[in-house]
Amino acid sequence: MRAIVLTQYGGPEVLSISQVPDPEPGPGQALVRVRATSLNRADVLQRMGRYPEPDPKPTHEILGLDIAGEVAESPSGTFRPGDRVMALVAGGGYAEYAVVPERTLLPVPHGWSYEQAAAFPEVFYTAYDALTQIQVGVGDVVLVHAAASGVGSSAVQLLSAMGAQAMGTVGTAEKAARVLTLGAVRAIDYHQEDFVAVCREFTGGLGVDGILDLVGASYFERNLQVLARQGRQIVVGTVGGARATVALDLLLGKRLTVIGTSLRSRPPEEKMALAQAVKRHVWPLCDTGRIAPVIDRVYPWAEARDAHRRMESNLNIGKIVLSIS
Repeated sequence: MRAIVLTQYGGPEVLSISQVPDPEPGPGQALVRVRATSLNRADVLQRMGRYPEPDPKPTHEILGLDIAGEVAESPSGTFRPGDRVMALVAGGGYAEYAVVPERTLLPVPHGWSYEQAAAFPEVFYTAYDALTQIQVGVGDVVLVHAAASGVGSSAVQLLSAMGAQAMGTVGTAEKAARVLTLGAVRAIDYHQEDFVAVCREFTGGLGVDGILDLVGASYFERNLQVLARQGRQIVVGTVGGARATVALDLLLGKRLTVIGTSLRSRPPEEKMALAQAVKRHVWPLCDTGRIAPVIDRVYPWAEARDAHRRMESNLNIGKIVLSIS
């Protein structure tokens, strides 16, 4: 099969399509013919040599955490050849075929394209899992950093569907407008406004109940300032740095909860359980059109270099997708 294999680390120029052996499904696995995959920040970091794949490492290092396509082989008979499926994978999405544990496969919602399906798993799994961990309730005010990103735009939609109020930080007026259409009650342009001041004003000085943080260190101390008493913060990304100063007086005095999370390094059993939880709780919202992945652009996978450059420029609103021809 053809795949984009990392043979060296560096800029987008290291990405090229080459030939590798077809993967073979083992017990409990299915072989999927990949029709589309999507970009995540993890792909950029891994391409640069800063985000290694979890063990056991495959023979060929292939990027890609999302796949959508049709089942080619299902040795157990759980799926039929041609079934349209999508999945979150630990790697290997930038390829014509991928081997996937069958219990992590989800059907493509009716009417969705493969490109839409490929834009779903990583960001909606991450957002749903994070919001569940910080125990978002009806009426809660939750601040979402990088709200126009893939995970951020997914979280805003889920919060709106859950009856919570989403506030989101963004970098442009265009992104602010898009986030509001997804259900946010307030978009905060961090170039023009201080999110601490805006959140305090919005909440009458009480602070927000939760924060989903995709930025990391550069926002950490201000996050503690803006959280309400017994507020909860979950750190999902570290594009703004991985080492922060912790104001322990705020943490203790307000009885705050800070959680760190990652999906890629989790064992298959946990990923299977998450896939089934998403199917139970999020699928009805997909079927009714209440939520859907936000797609920025679709590139042919031969143009993966340009797709990576767009992500690195931080221009995208939602997901960048690669179509595997």
